[in-house]
Amino acid sequence: MTAYTTLCAALSRWSLRTAVLGLVLLVACVQWQVLGRYVMNDSPTWTEPVALLLVLYITSLAVAVGVRDAGHLGMESLVALLPRGAQRVAEALIHLCVITFAVLMASAGWEWMTLKWAEPKPLLGVPEGLDYLPLVIAGGLIVLFCIEHLIALWRNEEVKEAGV
Repeated sequence: MTAYTTLCAALSRWSLRTAVLGLVLLVACVQWQVLGRYVMNDSPTWTEPVALLLVLYITSLAVAVGVRDAGHLGMESLVALLPRGAQRVAEALIHLCVITFAVLMASAGWEWMTLKWAEPKPLLGVPEGLDYLPLVIAGGLIVLFCIEHLIALWRNEEVKEAGV
């Protein structure tokens, strides 16, 4: 196991654990909203925007982990029909396409984040740019994870799931 693989596995575990923590917080926010609305007859205004922000982070981190652990959608049935050499080329092309998408996602997220950072988010007072930070984080992680897959492909190895 190389240092790069160890780094990617650690980042994947961190991302997954953070997403799970975000999911727990999301459930707590929704429960607090329900409790406030039906029990205290006074809905807290902050729960919905916090829940929406959490969904952005949970989804982005989970997508990045899915790319590393090969849990994303693919057309393996078509690739599996190709000869082994062509399969490797197709897999490399797929990873290069995903890297291109992730770079575009991260750069657009960065642009929007910097444009919106000075605007406060209504009801929360935090920067509106926080909505776009998950695109930057996930894009960077996806690039790192795809590079790991390309290295493994070059070495004729498999990327093992990081686990929790």
